[in-house]
Amino acid sequence: MKKRICILGSTGSIGTQALEVIEEHSDLYEAYVLTAYNNAELLIQQARKFEPEAVVIAKESNYNIVREALADLPIKVYTGAAALCQVVQDDNVDIVLASMVGFAGLEPTIAAIKSKKVIALANKETLVVAGDLITRLANENQVPILPVDSEHSAIFQCLEPGNRIEKILLTCSGGPFRNMSKELLKSVTKADALAHPTWNMGAKITIDSATLMNKGFEVIEAKWLFGVKPEQIQVLIHPQSVIHSAVQFEDGAVKAQLGVPDMRLPIQYAFSYPRRLKASFDRLDFFKMKELTFDEPDLNRFHCLALAYEALHQGGNMPCIVNAANEIANRAFIDDKIGFEQIGEIIEKTMGKVSFTTDSSLDTYLQTDKEARAFASTLI
Repeated sequence: MKKRICILGSTGSIGTQALEVIEEHSDLYEAYVLTAYNNAELLIQQARKFEPEAVVIAKESNYNIVREALADLPIKVYTGAAALCQVVQDDNVDIVLASMVGFAGLEPTIAAIKSKKVIALANKETLVVAGDLITRLANENQVPILPVDSEHSAIFQCLEPGNRIEKILLTCSGGPFRNMSKELLKSVTKADALAHPTWNMGAKITIDSATLMNKGFEVIEAKWLFGVKPEQIQVLIHPQSVIHSAVQFEDGAVKAQLGVPDMRLPIQYAFSYPRRLKASFDRLDFFKMKELTFDEPDLNRFHCLALAYEALHQGGNMPCIVNAANEIANRAFIDDKIGFEQIGEIIEKTMGKVSFTTDSSLDTYLQTDKEARAFASTLI
């Protein structure tokens, strides 16, 4: 039987590529539920093409637009944040692709875990904000969390049962400003930051990649996914984006996963695990690779990465504080309200202001997120 997939965030970069994977393997997979926050137009197009059982448009003011556009099809249309938590619990859903952006993906992912769905995780903020809670719930419910981020998928593919990890080598393209001086970083524009040299992604994650906060979040995510200590995670600037990440074992051997920069590969592997499926993606041509280079990230120039490491070392709700402040600052930069360098400044000030706790309950994370957003907003 086909695996029925619920895509949380079907109109985003990961969601649209996931639908390409489903279309290529329509004999194996079915888009059973599609959800979007605001992009009613694309959600309607996707629904008419894939004819899922249900769709959710989280922004309630767009509900009638979607409902009327799909009135001639037997597709259930829901709206609101609560509906996202409800659809993932459908008994017919086999896999939930958590590809919503930011903190909003936390509660639907928790609902999916409690309903014992396989989680294909592209929403790294879920583990950044509530890694302790999420991993505990996944263990209690015996739910696999399969990473979709290209770096974490690479690490996952390199793991060998029974062999201990000495170090995780987490690669990073370095973004558009990897060679730029700290002085010049003060004057970069939104257009500059959105011009990622390797990956085609949504605006929020592209800005996070420019500040290296995205890599900081991936460091935190790696800690929870693979059960390692912060000092066992080393970030490598690798502009060619050919080595997606690697694992160094306790005997010194290093195992890496290589490939062209194409998110459909880790998406497909999360869907098909432990099998590998034939795919139409481009193949890596070793004769065209003239060099593979690696550099150490400059934590002085890219302060956001340093702040993420600091939050990971502090633990508790500090990563949640960092995520909330980053979402506020990232949005403000996109809206031309602050400069590029102010993103890190707002995050650091918020870390020093919001109440710290080691409690790992959902209520704590919800309250922390609310408090951190409120304070960060006062700095805009």
